[in-house]
This record gives sequence, structure tokens and C-alpha cells, in this order.
Amino acid sequence: MRVSRDQLTSESSFQALLSLLRYARGYRTRIILASLYSILNKLFDVLPEILIGIAIDVVVRREASFIASLGVVEPFHQVLLIGVLTILIWALESLFEFLHLVAWRNLAQALQHDLRLDAYGHLQQLDMAWFEDASTGNLVAILNDDINQLERFLDGGANALIQVVAAVMAVGAVFFYLSPPIALMAFTPIPVIVIGAFWFLRRAQPLYADVRERVGRLAAMLANNISGIATIKSFTREDYELGQLQSVSRDYMEANARAIRVSSAFIPVIRMAILAGFVATLVYGGKLTLAGEMQAGAYGVLIFLTQRLLWPLTRVAENVDLYERAMASTRRILGLIETPVRIRGGLDALAHEHVRGDIEFRSVRFAYHPDAPVLEDVNIRIPAGHNVALVGQTGSGKSTLVKLLLRFHEPVEGRVLVDDRDIHDIVLSDLRRSIGLVSQDVFLFHGTVRENIAYGRPGATRDDIIAAARLAEAHEFITRLPQGYETVVGERGQKLSGGQRQRLSIARAVLKDPHILVLDEATSSVDNETEAAIQRSMKEISRGRTTLVIAHRLSTVVQSDQIYVLEKGRVAEQGDHESLMAQGGIYAALWSVQTGNG
Repeated sequence: MRVSRDQLTSESSFQALLSLLRYARGYRTRIILASLYSILNKLFDVLPEILIGIAIDVVVRREASFIASLGVVEPFHQVLLIGVLTILIWALESLFEFLHLVAWRNLAQALQHDLRLDAYGHLQQLDMAWFEDASTGNLVAILNDDINQLERFLDGGANALIQVVAAVMAVGAVFFYLSPPIALMAFTPIPVIVIGAFWFLRRAQPLYADVRERVGRLAAMLANNISGIATIKSFTREDYELGQLQSVSRDYMEANARAIRVSSAFIPVIRMAILAGFVATLVYGGKLTLAGEMQAGAYGVLIFLTQRLLWPLTRVAENVDLYERAMASTRRILGLIETPVRIRGGLDALAHEHVRGDIEFRSVRFAYHPDAPVLEDVNIRIPAGHNVALVGQTGSGKSTLVKLLLRFHEPVEGRVLVDDRDIHDIVLSDLRRSIGLVSQDVFLFHGTVRENIAYGRPGATRDDIIAAARLAEAHEFITRLPQGYETVVGERGQKLSGGQRQRLSIARAVLKDPHILVLDEATSSVDNETEAAIQRSMKEISRGRTTLVIAHRLSTVVQSDQIYVLEKGRVAEQGDHESLMAQGGIYAALWSVQTGNG
């Protein structure tokens, strides 16, 4: 998936936050509770500074102190009361710190879990044309790194930003109660900090969008190179690929460096603004206290609260930095979730037990790109239970017909029908459940032989699995593996040979027991002996089901009921092997070349 920087920055961070909150509306109560715990924790965190000022007031003024006016006249009793209040406040502060840590971290875990599942679930609904333009590494970066980036913000950054706002409001109320002039002086730096934060957000947003884009490129390259490690080794291109990775990684590092420079420049500005507010409170408050216009206890409260208010603001840049990174990731995650699904299933059920297996391509035209049609006016009818082959040169459109049958793509014109019903109207899962595909590009999952064969039918018994393996001529080699059917095949089945992977793929399709079996170059990666074994079992595999065979090797389609020869996206010839040979056309020429008689 290629996402431009303009797309990533078209939505502001605030809009991204609103989108995230709309997505998380099911978590509204948990978000409110977590925020409340954060606010209460900060309020109780501020109160000890006020108690210090009250304690100073008790020591200096004794029976005339603030607490004495509340009815506790004896100075030592006042100190005892302050001690009890201190214990209570610290206990409550600790309680709410525990609660907000648990609440935010659990919320982060739950939300990232749902986001990952929703993003991956939506990803599986997207059409194959979308995947053909997508980068696997970039998708993995979104599902993993971007979601983890959002999780990191919810783990700590969200709480920190909420507590800064709560501290400003709580401390501001105390300041304006004790001395409005000093409050104005202490709060003078805050507009500077806010303006600086907005400046930072404006500068940082495109920078962090660029960082996330480069993360995707780096992940894509790593995924691609690891998948192609055998090719890299065989062509001794290790140094070249390391150099390419170095270049992409350097681009990522430089993008991060640009963002870091902006965020780092913000911190000194904040510190100087904070220093100005603190010095103003210290000097002017001291002057008022020396002149007898302010009590020493109140002066102590203001000094301590100034630090409590302003010094945490030094972390605003860090938290805003974390927030901006998270919002850049949010745009990518929600952008994936909101990608429109272009191929949707119909409403007509196709009950497995009632599928006959008739297939028809009626006046089908298709093009991957508008100016380069792959299929033109293709008309093919495959009666239920018949074995039909598609042959032709590479690029003639054979495999494309299979993709249309499975609705991986949609025809530009014409219709594809199964049992005389347009597949556009059929429930997509029902359609695909009725088709067993054995592709030339075999994909096996990292698991056991047994698990891979049973992939399309998880509840299959061991006897069923072995029967399918026998039918695919796979049982013999499986029993020779170290753990037999419990042997782990490795990622993409790399521990097996190409022919072994192909036979497992056939066994997997047979076990699925589809009414329509599609063999797309199923013998392209096997040796002659394996091909002969597959041909021996083809009649049994095809019995009772419609079989569509796509092949380059014409020897695999000799027994087909009907053979369609495609050339440049059109049906050029059709008939059985004997009639096509008698025509002396394209098929006969291909046969002569392959058998050495040309």
C-alpha cells in the first residue's frame, strides 16, 4: 500500500484524535474513568505543597494560624492534624495513581487489540487488486509498529497531558485565591508554552507523517529481502542489499532527526519561560511577605505550587511529541480500516450440498489496466462434472479467468456464472467454499503437514487427512519425513521440495471436498515422476466434481473432456485432444513443440 505524504497530513492531529475517539466510543466509560483517576491523582499530588504552607503558617502564627480559625487552637494539635491529613492525602494520591495506571494501561491494551483485529479483519476483505498495489512490509508496519506507537501514547502520554491541564486549573485556582497579582505573573509563561506547543504541532505533523512513511518503506524492504534471501544468496547480492538497506534506514534516521530537532528546540524555550514565572513569584511574593502584605505560609504555598505547576510543563514537549507520533500512526491505522471494500458478496446463499458445479464465462472482458485488456469477449461453458482444460502461451489470460471465478477481480464486461447464477449475487464465502484452488504458487503456513492439509477443513479426522494425501500421491513421502504428518514444514513450506509442496497443496484442496476443483499449473513445479503420479490420480480427484485445469504441459490435459486454447485474451480453438490435433492449429503446433515433433 503506497500512501503519499499529502494523504498522511491531510487530516490534522486534532481531527485524527476525534476519529480515534469516534472509533473508541465503546470505551467511553473506561476513558472517562481513566481520565477521572488521572485528575484526582494530580489534585491529591498538589495538596502536600499546600499543607507545607499551612504548616509554615502554624509555626509562624501559632494560635492565629489558618487552622486555628477552623477551631483547632493548640499549635501541636494543629501539627498533628496536618500529619493526619498528609497521610490521608498521600494514601489517596497513591490509590488514584494505581487506578489511573491500571486503567490507562488496560485501555491501551484493549484498544490496540481491537484496532489490530479490526484492521486485519478489514484487510482480509479487500480485493486482490488492492493487494497487488500494496506493500506487505508497510501493512505489517501499520498492524504492528503503528498500533504499538498508539499504545505507547495511551500507556503514559494521555495521562500526562490530562494531568498538566488538571494541574494548571487546580493550581491556578489557589493562586488567584491567595494573590491575583502573583497569579498573573506565574501564569504569564503559559501562553508562551501553549503558543510554542501549537507551533510545534504545526511543524511536527508533516515531519512525523514522513517518519511513519519511511518506517513503512523500511519494513517493506526488510520483509521483501527476508522472503527473497535465497535469491540474494544465489546471486551473491548480500553487500548490495545491505547497502540498499543502509540507504533506506538512513532516510528513516534523517526523518527522525528532523522531527527531533523541532521537538528539542521547544524544550529550552519552555524552560526559560518557566524560569521567568518562578523568579517573578519568588521576588514579588518575597517583597509582599517582607512588607507584611502576605503571610509567610501563603508565600510558601505559592513558591512550592509554582514549581508544582511549571516544572511539569517541561515535559509538555515530550508528551506532545508522543501525541503527534501517535496521531500520525492513528491516521495510518484508521486509513487502512476505512479503505473501501470494492468486491462484496451478494445475498444469495449457495448451499454446499446443492452445488452442481456448472461454470460459464459469458462475453467476459477484463483488463488490469484500462489501456491493456487481458480478456476480450471470452465465452466458455463448463458442464457440471466435466474436466475442462485451458491452455495457451504465457499471458493469454488463463489464470485471470480463475481469478474472476473466485471473484479476486471483477469483469469489466460480461458475467461469470455458477449453476446459472451470476457469482456477483452469491454470498462470497459460499462461492469460494465451493471451489478448491491448487495454484502454481503454493503457499504453506508455518505449521505441521497435518495442519496444512486440514487448513480448509479444520475438523477433519486423521483418516480423512491420510486419504486426501494418498489421493494426491503425498502419503508416501510424508511418512518418510522425521515426524511424519506432525513434521513442521517451515515458513512457506521451505523445508519441503517444490514437488512436495505442490502435492500437499493438492491434498489440501481435495480434503476441502469442493464441487469445483481448479488446478492452476498444478504440475508446473513437479518432476516427471510426480507429474505421472498426479496424472494417475487425476481421474479419482476429478470424480464427481467439475475440474478446471490450466496447464502449459499439454500432456496433463490429454484426457480432458474439452480443451480451450486461449491466444491474446480470446478463445482461439476448442475441442478435445483428438479434434484439436486434427485441426492442425495452435494446439497442434504447441503439442509438436512439447513432444519434440515440431
